[in-house]
Amino acid sequence: MSDTAPAAPQFADLGLPAPLLEAITSLGYETPSAIQAEAIPTLLAGEDLLGLAQTGTGKTAAFALPVLAGIDVSVRATQALILTPTRELALQVAEAFQRYAQNMRGFTVLALYGGSAFAPQFKALERGVHVVVATPGRLTDHMRRGSIKFDNMRFLVLDEADEMLKMGFADDLDAVFEKVPEKTQKALFSATMPPGVRTVARKHMREPKEIRLHSGVSSSLDTITQIVWEVSNHHKLDAMTRLLEVEPVEAMIVFVRTKTASMEIAERLEARGFAAAALNGDLSQQLREQVVDRLKRGLLDIVVATDVAARGLDVERISHVLNYDVPHDSESYVHRIGRTGRAGRSGTAILFATPRERRLLHLLEKATGQKIQSQALPSADAVRSGRLTKLATRINTAREQTGALHEKLVADLLELTSLEPEELAATLLAIMPSAKTLVEPVKDLPTAAPASQNDGYADRDSGLVRYKVKGGRSNGLMPKPLVDALCRHGGLQRQQIGHIKLFNEHSGVYLPELSEATLARLATVEINGVALQIRAWPLPPGESEPPTRPRPRKDFAGKPRSAKPRPTK
Repeated sequence: MSDTAPAAPQFADLGLPAPLLEAITSLGYETPSAIQAEAIPTLLAGEDLLGLAQTGTGKTAAFALPVLAGIDVSVRATQALILTPTRELALQVAEAFQRYAQNMRGFTVLALYGGSAFAPQFKALERGVHVVVATPGRLTDHMRRGSIKFDNMRFLVLDEADEMLKMGFADDLDAVFEKVPEKTQKALFSATMPPGVRTVARKHMREPKEIRLHSGVSSSLDTITQIVWEVSNHHKLDAMTRLLEVEPVEAMIVFVRTKTASMEIAERLEARGFAAAALNGDLSQQLREQVVDRLKRGLLDIVVATDVAARGLDVERISHVLNYDVPHDSESYVHRIGRTGRAGRSGTAILFATPRERRLLHLLEKATGQKIQSQALPSADAVRSGRLTKLATRINTAREQTGALHEKLVADLLELTSLEPEELAATLLAIMPSAKTLVEPVKDLPTAAPASQNDGYADRDSGLVRYKVKGGRSNGLMPKPLVDALCRHGGLQRQQIGHIKLFNEHSGVYLPELSEATLARLATVEINGVALQIRAWPLPPGESEPPTRPRPRKDFAGKPRSAKPRPTK
């Protein structure tokens, strides 16, 4: 009998088709989580599934990947329906489907939720979408109107079923189950298993295989203090500098969304005197290993990383994790903050959130089972105090290394300079590089303005990359056909696209960082007879797009309104 433990399963062992394996590899997935290892083969085999799994376990991929494996992209009809309790989760799941399907040419997904216009949803459903992710209320509205068809439905997934039942959607769920074809494969995921969930499974599912997996999130994150700082995009770098000056940081990993951002921020931290380096997918494996080794040995204190590059990073001395950019989903957040608080040590996870990103906090709190504490940005006084404390710590540490030789040097300096001891100490501080910051003026950072008051597109373009496309005003390019092309051929959702700026011969558009395969696919797409020829077009470091000026309001004749006051009667 061998004592060797069986090797952990790999994604390649689960029976997924090659396009999906390539996609998850490009996204940085290495080995399947427990829920993925059990659920994916079960769903691929055509069985119904009842899964007890919390947010943060990887359950989205656990159902999305086998669903995508069963989608026939040549059939423009709804083949899978995913139900979620909230709008935010619906968008999150839809975006996950889009990322996993990046190599499935022609694949479409649509999120249906309340509070948005019906007309675009009607048009998208009429054109045909392969996967619909919906909240129960909005789905019921579409069922009532007959705008969603169930004839080709092959998969029905309930995500966070316990939450939907708590919100009073039991009758709506029953109506959906009765509407889908009998042969439809069903999967139900729930964080808890109350009687209502058990009843739904017993009533509507065919001998489902039951998987019970707890994330262990609460225990693994108990040692991590989670904090959110509300900060505008323009002041994130200054806020991070203050964090490093105020917090007792031993080592820190900073998470950003794009490779470009990881390089730029690491360079700017180095320019400010911090030992920092970038870690992203463009680095060779050897260089990535060197960065991690330097971090372990204390030669680096800060690593600025993308999610892909940081998967599996395990360095005990990481005391802080900074989410410089809000992650795309809650599972990524759980993974990120889990880089600190290792081996029983305490850790701190700080999140930078713009005013409009604060609405996502409850999803992250739900994923971790913990409250994220709001904290004001460090004041000028706190920064000065932090600088002084760190210098005092250095002096106390160095004091243990002083001896008779140092005392003689001080005596010689006092004699040669004819200074008093206090004057000598003050003079030495003045020429000491690390002490110069103590006398520099420190200003309080401005409080982030509400989203409605922010100028330009700073928040909308947060974490996005600027791309250049061929075509502009001269050939009649308009934003709508460009957005349609990016969604249709690039696998993007409309809400993922930032602002578009039209020039005469070309245009700029802000997008999530695109893979080489996606860029190649989009490059040949034509609008008005002109191929897009899309390529990265980053702004110079430290620069941002100027805010756009509001257009003057016009009267009904199309003329600018006069600024003159109306005559009084």
